[in-house]
Amino acid sequence: MHQRRRAPTSDELQGIPWLALLQSFERERAMAALVVGDAQAGDYVCRVGRPVTYWFGVVEGLLKMSSDNEQGQTMTFAGLPPGGWFGEGTAIKREPYRYNVQPLRKSVVAGLPIDTFHWLLDHSIGFNRYVMNQLNERLGQFIAAREIDRISNPDVRVARSLAALFNPKLFTGVGEVLRITQQELAYLVGLSRQRVNEALISLQAQGAIRIEYGGVRVLALQALHSSVAPGREA
Repeated sequence: MHQRRRAPTSDELQGIPWLALLQSFERERAMAALVVGDAQAGDYVCRVGRPVTYWFGVVEGLLKMSSDNEQGQTMTFAGLPPGGWFGEGTAIKREPYRYNVQPLRKSVVAGLPIDTFHWLLDHSIGFNRYVMNQLNERLGQFIAAREIDRISNPDVRVARSLAALFNPKLFTGVGEVLRITQQELAYLVGLSRQRVNEALISLQAQGAIRIEYGGVRVLALQALHSSVAPGREA
């Protein structure tokens, strides 16, 4: 992907949420440093043990953040839809990655060089507030992910996983419709595509979502957050 990097288009720059929080001279420096890359499914955007060189964001497509254990099993930490920027903790500490990030389909990924990232931390109040909010939301995201891992009811797992992907603070490019296939959602949730299909049909019947061609529209986000297994109270 590094060999496919290029300058971002004006439309791609407009989709980067934190640029609007910068002062004009800060924005000019950031825009001059930003690059984007066209990533194919299976490419590595980040890889365990590799040094951090960029702070990354998703312009188009869908990525997954995961890690493999000693038995070769993959644990998925999060899905990363459009508008999501990630890896700020690793970038702040300048430490090697402890996770892999790969596209589930053809995606466009933006990168801010690590030195520019730290320059903005040193000079921009708006950027610092954005990164601080990111870290706070990320903490909540991973706590929720641990809770989801302990849920045995498939319908609840799918509901909570969808709710996480519709986080308006972390993923500003999603809006009300998430472009995702049932197979991609199955990868993120850790269920079969058939079981994910059954869960989506159930959630649609409850009025929480509407299944659309190539994606899912959320109708009641709070209902997804508060979804519980039958026979249990929220």
